[in-house]
Amino acid sequence: MEIKMSIIPGGKTGRAGTIDVKVGDQVVVGDVLIQVETGKGNREITATADGCIKRILCEEGSEVTSGQVLFELEIAKADSAELSRQESAAVEQQSYEEVSTELLIIGGGPGGYVAAIYAAKHGIQVTLLEKEELGGTCLNVGCIPTKAFVKSSEVCHHVRESALFGINAGSSLQVDMAQVIRRKNEVKDNLISGISYLMDKNNIKVIRGQASFLSSTTVHVTGKQNYHITSKNIIVATGSKISKVNIPGIDHSFVMNSTDALSCEELPKSITIIGGGVIGMEFAFIYRNFGVEVHVVEFMDRLLTMLDRDISDEIRLAAEQAGIHIHTRSKVSQIQCANEGQAVVTYVDSSGEHLLVSEKVLVAIGREPNLEGLELEKAGVLLNERGKGIMVDKQMRTNVNHIFAIGDVTNIIQLAHVASHQGIVAVDVILGQPDEMNYIAVPNVIFTSPEIASVGMLEDECKEQGMDYQVSKVSFSSNGKALTMNEPNGFIKLIKDKQSGKIVGGAIIGPDASSLISSLTLAIANELSEHQITQTIFAHPTTGEVLHEAAFGLGIGALHQ
Repeated sequence: MEIKMSIIPGGKTGRAGTIDVKVGDQVVVGDVLIQVETGKGNREITATADGCIKRILCEEGSEVTSGQVLFELEIAKADSAELSRQESAAVEQQSYEEVSTELLIIGGGPGGYVAAIYAAKHGIQVTLLEKEELGGTCLNVGCIPTKAFVKSSEVCHHVRESALFGINAGSSLQVDMAQVIRRKNEVKDNLISGISYLMDKNNIKVIRGQASFLSSTTVHVTGKQNYHITSKNIIVATGSKISKVNIPGIDHSFVMNSTDALSCEELPKSITIIGGGVIGMEFAFIYRNFGVEVHVVEFMDRLLTMLDRDISDEIRLAAEQAGIHIHTRSKVSQIQCANEGQAVVTYVDSSGEHLLVSEKVLVAIGREPNLEGLELEKAGVLLNERGKGIMVDKQMRTNVNHIFAIGDVTNIIQLAHVASHQGIVAVDVILGQPDEMNYIAVPNVIFTSPEIASVGMLEDECKEQGMDYQVSKVSFSSNGKALTMNEPNGFIKLIKDKQSGKIVGGAIIGPDASSLISSLTLAIANELSEHQITQTIFAHPTTGEVLHEAAFGLGIGALHQ
């Protein structure tokens, strides 16, 4: 067996450090063979099987590249001696190491690892527990990988339209999904290495394994090495998992979830997406930009129901113009396999039963809190009223005074940046500071084509609360930068509370929405009025000028529309 160097992001090289074995040494899975220094810190290369070191193909101090073979391993046979060793190892696994720490964080996603760094920088002794890869769902199979796919699909779309810009790319466009996935993995690995580096830099002890509470102060960890960890304070940040959906036929091999889709190296010619929420619509535009025939089946009467109807209507129009087939008010009843191996999705709407035939099916229904194996009852921690998430107060404290919960596991708002901020609040509270969460100005971004972003109150909320409000809406079609980008569709909407004169909400659908929302979030968080925005100088030509125009629209009226 060959043992190779893992990916070093960006095509960079590393330098071989101490080699911990010699030819003839017996090793077992997980034994450290060599330390390799990279730009993101030291990386351990470990044995991937039990066996004997046959050859060492590098030297201490030599340059190391991604994929380079470092060792050759002769795999051990499972003879009687080996079986005896395995039995002895099994007995050893029943023992555990005692660890005491000031703060234990269970989960190394964007909530957990940010809380760990923030706490360490404030002088707290931190132990971070993660059973899989650092970075959690967001970094490994969520936000970052899907955005890498989004970028690749956008490049594909722009190449198809390049003639409009005077660039003739020819007719030989091909999508290499294997390379799309390789690039996605390179970005992911780069960021994971960065988090590992930050753990070392801030003296945060990282332990791998599954956590389960023994009491309100002690957690048992099952992994390669077992632990009993006792901690003064505990933060639960175990995130979420893909929700299970009870649809007959969902176990067919051609049915994918979002995690499967991010590793599928074969681009289908057609796909049916079940669910018109954030995940479903992001993948709908990804696949359509790659040239795939896409159908989206949504149970509700519109797409992206967490947004105002005018935004939902605009993204539906954009989807249909892109060639995406939308089926709302439709319930999937079953998934079957045709004689030719194709997927047949049956759905029912007001006009009756319909069939959709495609190569693949993507189920994008949603996610739910990951409570698996935690045994919270042994710590006395309560769930919320619906039993869907850990119950917390505004300080992220559970009903047990020294145990906190943050991120998706609380099921308050399933956004990575919310989890990170909740982690900071929880640590502040542990430090004795009077901090608490404020959800008034939480930005939400959806990476469709065009992008969508919103923050603050929805117009529907203003109506429900009987607020005396005013709306200003400005189209990107009047924005010079948007026209140069050939992205004139969409608009920005600002909402003002007439009584206070403050901006209380807004939404953007159009180019650069994911970047523009930060300025609008600052305005709402700091209770700015439209006058304060109009008195601010915005750079020209930029898409940010639509915010300036919309602010004028709340007063004398937009200047360029």
